[in-house]
Amino acid sequence: MASSHLSFLLFSLITFSLSNAAPLPPPNALHLPIRKDPRTRQYYTELQMSTNTTYVNVVLDLGGQNTWFNCDHYNSPSYRLVPCNTNLCRTLKGVGCVSCGTPRTGCGINTCPSNVYNPYRNLLYGDGYGTDKLRTLSTDGRFVLTGYDFNSYAFSCADVRLLRNLARQTVGMIGLTRSTNSLPKQLSLAFKLPNKFALCLPSSSKNGVGDIFIGGGPYVMPPVIQDLSKSLTTTPLLINPVSTAPAYTQGDPSDEYFIGVKSIRIDGKVVSFNNSLLSIDKNGNGGTKLSTIARYTLLHDSIYRAFAAAFVKAAAAKNIKRVAPVRPFGVCFSMTRANGSVPYVDLVLQSESVKWRFYEANSMLKVNNTVSCLAIQNGGLNPRTAVVIGGHQLENYLLEFDLHCARFSTAMKTEFSTMLFAEFLVESFILENDVDEIPPQAEAQPPPPPPPPDNEANEPEIPNATNEHDPLEAEAEEEYHSAHSDSEVEGEPDFSDDEFQPDAAT
Repeated sequence: MASSHLSFLLFSLITFSLSNAAPLPPPNALHLPIRKDPRTRQYYTELQMSTNTTYVNVVLDLGGQNTWFNCDHYNSPSYRLVPCNTNLCRTLKGVGCVSCGTPRTGCGINTCPSNVYNPYRNLLYGDGYGTDKLRTLSTDGRFVLTGYDFNSYAFSCADVRLLRNLARQTVGMIGLTRSTNSLPKQLSLAFKLPNKFALCLPSSSKNGVGDIFIGGGPYVMPPVIQDLSKSLTTTPLLINPVSTAPAYTQGDPSDEYFIGVKSIRIDGKVVSFNNSLLSIDKNGNGGTKLSTIARYTLLHDSIYRAFAAAFVKAAAAKNIKRVAPVRPFGVCFSMTRANGSVPYVDLVLQSESVKWRFYEANSMLKVNNTVSCLAIQNGGLNPRTAVVIGGHQLENYLLEFDLHCARFSTAMKTEFSTMLFAEFLVESFILENDVDEIPPQAEAQPPPPPPPPDNEANEPEIPNATNEHDPLEAEAEEEYHSAHSDSEVEGEPDFSDDEFQPDAAT
């Protein structure tokens, strides 16, 4: 089926390129691919930058505010520094000026300042903003179509040391928050698209790639013929009143994406814990946020222990045998074909009728031929956020962020998109449409709805549960390495599935 789509796409592009002499119409939506690195389990996309066509791989960060990458090998004739005290600098929220004694790519005299942050290492670095051409492809929700150039995409350069713990084939990160510096916001403003974007994170890049849609749907991903925008479960996006950024001004709200979870159910039964943890308090603590940086969902210690105990009980009712834990997980099971389906998990959202359901593919992770583990971890006794929904749980769902209406929507996607397999055909017949600069725009953010009431509950013990630290920290200290090196680095952590380690006992 995919080959027929590709043939039709190729024919359409040839016909359009030969017959179209008028300026291109504005795109309805834009598209970028997402791939998953099997070693680090990080998600990344490829940016086509500069007038001399330089390809840059950057790790996706749903909580990141801007785009940054190492510019040591970035030589672009179209690169320009952003001067401080300009409209563009104010749009990018640059405060003050930075200057370098010896001007270079990323820093010059009186340059608009930026912050560069690597959340995997908790490293913050200051530099300056620059702009360059970014090419993206338009989409009708089914195919990638024509190329559009944004000539003033704003990003920052970063020291090579900021690349530690990033996937080896990447040289930086790209932020997707509601900040004006983020990729979705810059492109939606530049091309006058609706202020929304959608992600579909792949569980593997072996059989296909994921998608970033900017501007909204439809979302029709061959060979699936349904428009997933017609089957979305929707819930309000909440505003955390206190910034979660590594550097911010007092009074700034968070740019990250929080949703309201009222309760958690396993096979339809409520998990009992202190529900007040699910509310965001006046200091910005608690609540539930979405993250592509956390590899697996993290739960506050008391929530995790209650959840794990309830999951073990529900699994036992299905004759699924618990076995010794395999690090970094605390609860594992013997999984054979004789087993029934594992318990499903519901996050109950704004009402009992609105649920986000996770089945085995998202709640469990196979660590060897006979053992699968609960892919949810203990986030500690005092985390800033009580529930962090991590990448594994987000995979193969369509995730739509409507920033204009402050809504988050999701739908399960059962097939990988073949859309990006057509990109090599598009490249030879690409058509260009240039946009020069981000138009300044301010958009008010709606206040969050009132928090749910407290629900004090006993917290059942889960025997032998591993109290893991935040998986954002590497399993081992990584040695310094260049992102352009293909050789293995001694001491660098390997997150491939064959590296799971069994604990001594259950």
